[in-house]
Order: sequence, then C-alpha cells, then structure tokens
Amino acid sequence: MPKSFKIITLGCKVNQYESAYLSESLEHAGLIRASEGEGADIHIINTCIVTRTASHQSRQEIRKAIREKPDAVVIATGCYAQVYPEELLGIDGISLIVGNTDKAKITELVLQGLRPGQGVIISKDFKKNAKFEFLPIRRFPDRARAFLKIQDGCQCYCSYCIVPLARGPYRSLPREDVLNMLERLAGQGYREVVLTGIHLGMYGVDLKNGTDLGRLLVTVRNERLPLRIRLSSLEINEINEGLLEMMASEGFLCKHLHIPLQSGDDRILKRMNRHYTTRQFAQTIRMVHDKAPLAAIGIDIMAGFPGEDISSHGNTCALIDDLPISYLHVFPFSPRPGTAAFLLGERVDPQSIKKRAAELRDLGQKKKMAFFQRCLNKDFPVLAERWHSEKEGIIRGTSDNYLPVLFPLTEKSNWFIPVRMEGVENNLLLGRAVSKGVKKLVLLT
Repeated sequence: MPKSFKIITLGCKVNQYESAYLSESLEHAGLIRASEGEGADIHIINTCIVTRTASHQSRQEIRKAIREKPDAVVIATGCYAQVYPEELLGIDGISLIVGNTDKAKITELVLQGLRPGQGVIISKDFKKNAKFEFLPIRRFPDRARAFLKIQDGCQCYCSYCIVPLARGPYRSLPREDVLNMLERLAGQGYREVVLTGIHLGMYGVDLKNGTDLGRLLVTVRNERLPLRIRLSSLEINEINEGLLEMMASEGFLCKHLHIPLQSGDDRILKRMNRHYTTRQFAQTIRMVHDKAPLAAIGIDIMAGFPGEDISSHGNTCALIDDLPISYLHVFPFSPRPGTAAFLLGERVDPQSIKKRAAELRDLGQKKKMAFFQRCLNKDFPVLAERWHSEKEGIIRGTSDNYLPVLFPLTEKSNWFIPVRMEGVENNLLLGRAVSKGVKKLVLLT
C-alpha cells in the first residue's frame, strides 16, 4: 500500500475545497501528506480547463509529477479529467484519470491498489437530477480563512465557457449541512469562511424548501457564530437591495462583492450569451456603491472575444473607468472546444488580445490604487493571517472589504482587530492597530 501523497490544485476555490477534502480523506485512510519538496507515492493533480493556459498548466503538472518520480501513481482529476479525459490519456505514464463525477472515490481507488502508468479513465456524464455530493472537512490546510463549497454546477452556457460540461447541473448543500459545517469550522478557530460555488447565486434552486442565498445568509446571521462570511462571486442580476442592506449593516457579512462583467459592450455581451446590458450592470454597481461606499467591488473582464473591435474594447475601458470598481481580474479570450464561441468567426489576433489585456490590467491597477486611497485614514476589521516579517513583528491580514494589510503586532497570534489604514506601498495597505473593540482569536497551528 502507498504511504504518502501529494495534491497539486489548479483553478477555482471549489477545486481548492475539494482538494482539502481529498487530503483529509487520504490522511484518515492512513496515508501521509508529503512535505514541500518531498517525493510521494501518490500524486494527484486537480486540474482546470477554464482557459488554454489553465489546461497547459494542468498538463505540465502531470508531466512534472511523472518525470520527478516515475514509479509513483499519478492521478489526474477535476475539470480537465471530466471533459477531455482522452487528451490526458495521451500523456505517457499517467495512472488514472478521474472525472468530477467520481472525484470523491479517489481514496477508495487508491486503497484498492493502482499501478504506475496503467492509464485508466473513470468518468461519466452528469445526470440531470444529480444531487449535491457533500464533502465534509474539518480544517482547511495552510490557510487562516476557510472555504466552504455550498453549491455546484452551472446551466448558463455562456458562449465562451466550458464549465457547464465540467460541472453539470445546479446542486446545493442543504441548509442544515451548511450551518453544521460553519459551526465546525468556527470551532476549529476559523474566523472567516468564504462561501463558494460554481454559480453561487443559484444556491438553493434545486432544494424544495424555498431556500436561496439570501435566506441562507439570514439563517447564518441568526446563528450568531463567531465568524464572518465572505461571498466568492455573484452575477450582476443576483444582487438585490436586501443583500446590500445586509452587507452594509451586518458585521458578519464582508463588504466585498466579486461580479463578472466580461465585456463593457452590449453587442459583445449578446454574443457571449450574457443576460444583462451595460446599463443594467452600471446601475447595480452604483447601487452597491451607494449602499456601501467602501465595499470592494471586483470584476472579471475578458479581452479579445470574437468580434471585439477597437470600439468595443474602448467601450469596455470607458465603462470600467466610469464605475467605482476596486480591482479587475483580466482574462484573454481562450477558445475552448465544445463551446459556442469556439465556432465563432471574427477572431481577434493574438497580439491585439495581448495589448488589450495589458491595457485592462493597467486600468485595473489604477482603479485599485484609487480604492486604496479612498480607504486611507479609516478603520477596518482585519483578520490576521500570517507573519509578513516575524523578526520585525509585522503581520499580514485581510480586511472585511478585501484590503491586503500589513500592520505591527507584538504577539504571535491571530487577531480580528480594527486597523487604521495609513499608507500604501507595493500594492499593500500599511496600517496601525487601534485599541477599540479588539478581539483575540484562537491561534491556528
């Protein structure tokens, strides 16, 4: 029987949560997680295919594992393994390819015995009535903040996106299990939990008790757990006044929204199969800003979608520049076989895509610095996460509105503490702890 394992995770927070489950499951079965730099008997690569770059990195990690330890069992799982398993089978030396539908069975498969390089695919299509597969964890390794996967699946079929094929239909973790997991994580000392899903805003649509994300948050609030909640990502048409009122007035819900825009041009949005207009997007962003002026508002934006011309790109830049956006995640268009956009004409040449992406990143940096400046000389609750410099007593933490902060702290301990923002340096806020309302947290070891 193999004695050690290593998990390499690419992609989203859902993948990271599932890797945490796999790690706990393997350890519970008696295997040992290999330390950084050590070899392992089992290598698991939890793959991503949302972009060509992610696919390339997934293949690189698989080949690296095979090259570094040829006698190891190398397992590929995740979205690449679900959608394109035959591609991965072409990698010489791979042992097992397990789709998302069977990811939870990996520990069982390992215990049954696997041979290096045997090249087996275990994957099946999602059923239309698939249920949420609950993968409970006790801890979230190597992090001060925990992720909790409460939703899976997407049925939007944006024309560029392969995720519906990789993740299947909408599925939600029942409310009672969400509360139990939050209580467990709070009991382990976590003071921030990020609720995550493939399409988080559709939480509850498959449940029969009328639960949705808003009602879930009200229930969480009423439990008065000693932690705060951060939401991973929401679509613009899933943000309403009730959610914003809660975010603005309730300390348990972080003042931070991440909202995919993708394009600031209505014609391109229609080609993308995105179901809103730039006017609707702008109205909602301004409503967020009005309700919570110092809330962080992040957006995803794509450069070079087929049909995007100079005018379309200019419209995108102008829209972002005009809105109170805090930061951007910029993605060059990546044609994915199996998506509608893969077949679209009017492809933008790679050099133009690269140039437009660079312009958007520059704009994103400008917006981030403007947001940081607006937060100066104000106090925010910060979760201390790790030493930035133990020798100098400088802690790095994250505020409720997603500010990355450095501040001095005399003890080696996690604190949830008000910090006054006093400067900006190297894309970080520099702060000073203020005494009011200090609350000591349990040290996570």
